[in-house]
Amino acid sequence: MGVREEKVKAVEQITDRLNRSKGTVVTDYRGLSVAELTELRRQLRDAGVEYQVLKNTLSRRAADAANVPGLQEFLAGPSAIAFSYDDPVIPAKILNDFAKKHKALELKGGLVEGRVVGQAQVAELATLPNREGLLSMLLSVLQAPMRNFAYAVSQVAEQRGGEAEEA
Repeated sequence: MGVREEKVKAVEQITDRLNRSKGTVVTDYRGLSVAELTELRRQLRDAGVEYQVLKNTLSRRAADAANVPGLQEFLAGPSAIAFSYDDPVIPAKILNDFAKKHKALELKGGLVEGRVVGQAQVAELATLPNREGLLSMLLSVLQAPMRNFAYAVSQVAEQRGGEAEEA
């Protein structure tokens, strides 16, 4: 396989990742030690997130092919990209927490559910609960009316029970 074919294949793979990813974050990793980068990769891998150093030219072509041209502005200088296929929040959360402890890691921007977001939005996204947390909150909200109704019925039954005992 020639160099050109390898590059075409690499662009296709990155395009596929961009299309499948629910949450993508582009970072500048300059200044991180090998040990720090290894620790970051482990945290991301444990959460089911792919983190890879990719050539900017190939990533820009893939962004064009995936129809997300706004991502190109973040693809300058050394770049590593995190891809999450299940949870759009988790890569932002892990990378943001890591960047707070290791100032060398810089969040550049990313892609959330197909929409390009800047550095500020990635940091904001990191403060949101993950998918399970959001579902738990939704379930709690949906259960509240039934819980309140059940409580009201039990109070009425208690009152009536007390009146029946008095009679």
